[in-house]
Amino acid sequence: MHSISEPDTTQPAYGVGDTSFLSAGGVDGIRVLVDHFYDAMESLPVAEGIRKMHPDDLEESRDKLARFLSGWLGGPKLYSEKYGSIRIPHAHAHLPIGAVERDAWLACMEHALTFMDYPDDFKAYLMKQLFVPAERCRTQD
Repeated sequence: MHSISEPDTTQPAYGVGDTSFLSAGGVDGIRVLVDHFYDAMESLPVAEGIRKMHPDDLEESRDKLARFLSGWLGGPKLYSEKYGSIRIPHAHAHLPIGAVERDAWLACMEHALTFMDYPDDFKAYLMKQLFVPAERCRTQD
């Protein structure tokens, strides 16, 4: 006799509702991730070019990215509450961003994720999904 197996409900459905936001540790977890991200940007040789595109003081950059990620991951829309609507291509239009810069940004995020106690499948999901906004920032190539 053939039985139909029940769906595996032990794996979170990333990208559904606030699952990704909660998997990232909520606002506090996202802020820790963003701090590791900008620490990587300041220390990784591959990120030297994109670091120069940012202000010397990264406080506002850290705040903007954390607020963006909160809403993007299905949590509170903190970016729009403070900064207005998010228009990723418009916000980056003045910067010379090509594939090299996009990949450097993603390398910083991948490095930051090594410090986070996230499940490996969530880290992989996050990197795959982050490629989309990173690609939308491109202004060259």
